[in-house]
Amino acid sequence: MKTTTTIMAILLISLTSIIFSQIENYETPDDEPIINTQTIVNYKLYPTNNKWIFIKLNTQNGLLWQVKIDIDGNNRFETNLNSLSLVNKENEENNRFTLYPTTNIYTFIVMDQINGNLWQVHWSEYPEERYVIPIE
Repeated sequence: MKTTTTIMAILLISLTSIIFSQIENYETPDDEPIINTQTIVNYKLYPTNNKWIFIKLNTQNGLLWQVKIDIDGNNRFETNLNSLSLVNKENEENNRFTLYPTTNIYTFIVMDQINGNLWQVHWSEYPEERYVIPIE
């Protein structure tokens, strides 16, 4: 019985490995590989601890937006948290910036993963309280 179980486990692991290796190496009919959108993205959406508010990040240049959703549909919006790119156009690249939550529900930290620069991001229901400032 132990031998049968061991053989079945080995077969299952081998079959799983074969299936996943074929999925990873699958190519389109034009011989162009499929892009894995989990690793190369221009934008990411991050939840806040407020169920109605999300932060949208452009991972190439650090631009951020506050996104509000609404079930009734009369109070949805998307607004800039910062209107200036955090890097020059020639230095933009996918996945350069990442957003990290803090213990304060209104505050996040955005990090440049290339040079380690940091900015404090604050979202708010009130436009005058929204900002992105460098952490020096």
